Amino acid sequence: MGLWEKAKAELLDIIEWTDDSADTLVWRFPRYDNEIKYGAQLIVRQAQAAVFVDRGEIADVFAPGQHRLTTRNLPLLTTLMGWKYGFHSPFKAEVYFVNTRNFTNLKWGTKNPVIIRDPELGPVRLRSYGTYVARVCDPARFIREIVGTGGHFTINDVSEQLRNLIVTRFSDMLAESGIAVPDLAANYDELSARLTGKIVPEFREYGLEITKLLVENIALPEEVEAALDKRGSMEVIGNLDNYMKFQTANALEAAAANPGGDASAGVGMGIGFAMANQMGKALAGQQGTVPGASQPPPLPAEETGNRYYVGKNGKQAGPFDRNAIIGYIRKGAITRETLMWREGMAAWQQAVLFAEFEAALKAAPPPIPKNRDDGHPGGEHG
Repeated sequence: MGLWEKAKAELLDIIEWTDDSADTLVWRFPRYDNEIKYGAQLIVRQAQAAVFVDRGEIADVFAPGQHRLTTRNLPLLTTLMGWKYGFHSPFKAEVYFVNTRNFTNLKWGTKNPVIIRDPELGPVRLRSYGTYVARVCDPARFIREIVGTGGHFTINDVSEQLRNLIVTRFSDMLAESGIAVPDLAANYDELSARLTGKIVPEFREYGLEITKLLVENIALPEEVEAALDKRGSMEVIGNLDNYMKFQTANALEAAAANPGGDASAGVGMGIGFAMANQMGKALAGQQGTVPGASQPPPLPAEETGNRYYVGKNGKQAGPFDRNAIIGYIRKGAITRETLMWREGMAAWQQAVLFAEFEAALKAAPPPIPKNRDDGHPGGEHG
């Protein structure tokens, strides 16, 4: 230091720190040969503390305010230096200004996955991250335990150690919590509070205080999340048979709304129906072989493949399926003598000759006889 700097330091009698940075925790006041004039003015602003250090030992700590440095205001330093009453020469001491405000939005997160045993999913790997807010609550201890003799100390110089401490305690707490993975998101507040309680005593050992800690996210590996998504989709679908019927009905409705669609669309829909039919059969077969199944397999559908034509009054009608023919028999529209024909027959035959309708024809009443002489059905005048 030159003569001008030395003279300037001798004349300077105000000790203060105007912090213009966003990350400084501790700043040492520069003074030529560490000499401070007796009676100098010490200005400590809000969210600051001034720590005097003599020969490596903390002598005095000043709270916010304006202080005149005299033997009366420096009792510990006066004792250490052996001053006698009325000693007014410059004295040597290092002055450290400590920023005591809250440092917000500090990050923490797991570098490697934390393996826990979930009661539903078994062993799973979890990653987590969050934020925390910290401040210096004991300036003397913080300088003694962390800063040492550094002239400029930032939050970045200590954040790595704090982050490692949080992650270690979080991993242990998460493994001991016993909370199922799907329920973790509903317990972020509780986990944050428990983690804060775990690390507060350890932070205070460094002169620091955690004023807020948040667990923002606990994430599963991507492949596990994909499997859970599929599982959730199946639970939303529910009954697969009803879902397939619903999809088929939608396809039929779309086809009816576009009767002039190209052939490829029809082919695609047909393939889709065939696949759905095969899938349904496969699932039904699997359900039938599961031991202790709670639901019986569906009844086989009635055979309705044959198509029938009906001849009446010289005209033919049809084709009708078997159920439709039985319905007409019960209504009396088809009798034993009614002519019928189906594919593969050489000629028309009376309905009574079709074995599949024999039971229905026996159960149906005989035809009403024609009117005879006065138009009254079935007989003579009363």
